[in-house]
Amino acid sequence: MPRLPGTDLTVSDLCLGGNVFGWTADEPTSFALLDRFLDATPGTLAPFVDTAEMYGNGASEQILGRWMAERGVRDRMVVATKASPGQKEHPLSAGEIEAAAERSLRNLQVDTIDLYYAHYDDETTPLEESLTAFDALVQAGKVRHVAASNYSAERLTEALETSERQGLTRYVALQPHYNLMERPGYEGELRDVVAENGLGTLPYFALAKGFLTGKYRAGEQIDSPRAKGASAYVGERGDRVLIALADVAAEHGVTVAAVALRWLADQPTVVAPIASGRSVEQLADLLPMQDLRLTDDQSRHLTDASA
Repeated sequence: MPRLPGTDLTVSDLCLGGNVFGWTADEPTSFALLDRFLDATPGTLAPFVDTAEMYGNGASEQILGRWMAERGVRDRMVVATKASPGQKEHPLSAGEIEAAAERSLRNLQVDTIDLYYAHYDDETTPLEESLTAFDALVQAGKVRHVAASNYSAERLTEALETSERQGLTRYVALQPHYNLMERPGYEGELRDVVAENGLGTLPYFALAKGFLTGKYRAGEQIDSPRAKGASAYVGERGDRVLIALADVAAEHGVTVAAVALRWLADQPTVVAPIASGRSVEQLADLLPMQDLRLTDDQSRHLTDASA
């Protein structure tokens, strides 16, 4: 079962992306998505949901907060959110981090955030100041663990070294852009830093902006706000990957999306990929990844196709 290294958080194999809440999924649909995800998560694991203060300008957090309050399930969940840049001049300054965390606590209607990210690096603010502010949130019991998103290998290393030197709470995880179509940016120096320091990886865009669902192909028009981003992967390499996914999916009787997520979840350092659906039907296509087990040959087939 997935456990976030350096923590007591045992989470679901899939992390549900809350970016759609209040955007492509209205509140009733978001509630239905969360209900389905909760029902599909084995009782030994905590349903893991990822959001950020910038998603819907707070709407995503608010919807998740109302759902948890109405269902009375806060204690079952692991909730991650992020201090986002927005229009802030110095988004990871001490004052901005404190203010962002307080907003998120109110939006989510919780006393503690399980995993709190620096959404993007902020080179205008000294790392020591940012890390001291995160440490203060942990010491106050408002945040359990802190993490980084969209950090380079160099900056992540520097942040970890600063935490060690100053005796501050260290990042336990990294959220990078990583999937079958986006591998070189992570599978190298960045992954080495994560592995050497015992961090966990929680990749976003795990389905390559929807491309790895198999519905985006040359000449086909799809009604989706992510269609433009997904279309960037259409081509010879993309075709190879989709064919390989279809081969493996047919062998297991599951969707190509479930296979793509399982491949990613099985990669070194990955704890749980982050993916979302804007309908219960879309989410249902993803959920089989939680019970799916790929053979070594199947994993190699996918890895080779995406090289």
